[in-house]
Order: sequence, then structure tokens, then C-alpha cells
Amino acid sequence: MTKDEFLSLIKSRGANIIAANLSNNTTTTNVRLQEIRASVIPTFLSDLYTSCAAIILGPACIFGLNEIARQNVHSLPSIVDINIDAAGNKNLYGKTIFGRNDLFWFATDALGNCYMLDNLTLSVLRKYEDPYRAMLDCLIVGKI
Repeated sequence: MTKDEFLSLIKSRGANIIAANLSNNTTTTNVRLQEIRASVIPTFLSDLYTSCAAIILGPACIFGLNEIARQNVHSLPSIVDINIDAAGNKNLYGKTIFGRNDLFWFATDALGNCYMLDNLTLSVLRKYEDPYRAMLDCLIVGKI
């Protein structure tokens, strides 16, 4: 699956794709993530951020590089803020959380491997070879 196919599919499911903005800076984000021993943003996620700032589908989301303000609901934190909150968990060493739904967290490593994580312990439940499949599971499972 390509980025464009993924975005088209998830949009057809009713996802709110937040438009990309000029302040998306993966270099600054990568430095901040490395400071907390998380992985840098892999290529697939960096490419996604050129097309959108974040994706929301019901209670599920793919976090963006910047905090997203939303009307009448809590703002969507940035990928750095989410990872700062989770820093120190040994199950996340070398990984970066990029999404969540009501059931699971989703993370990636610097090689672009994606993982479904347990909601409480953040231990790995599943490893994905296809990052778009991981993002689909994150968003669509969150809507069920």
C-alpha cells in the first residue's frame, strides 16, 4: 500500500485528516525524541507528515509533529509530548509511539518496523512489516 492509497482509504472511512502545515519540522522532532531515547521518525511517517499534520478517526489517532487544537474537545498532543509522558518505560526503549486507539498504542522503531502495544504495560503484542497496515489497524480498530 502507498501513502496516497492509505490516505484515500482512511478518508473514505470518515477520518479527519488534519492539513499539513509549514511548521512540520521532523529534524527538531527527531532531536527531541532522541533526547528521551526514543527512535527518530522513520521515512514512512516523515512522508505522511508532508501530506497531513495528524489523522483522527473517532477515538483513534495518528499523532502529528505539533499539538492539534480541537474545538470542544481536548487538544491532540504532539508525538513528542506523548513520548515524553511514556518515557522511562523499558518496553519503549528505541521505539516511538505514533498512534493510539481505545484498545492499543502503536509504535515504530528507527528501521520503520511498527508494533501494536498493550494499553497498560506497553509490551509488544504484534509486529508489522507494513507500516500502513499498522496505521489502518490503529485507526479502524479505534472506530469499531
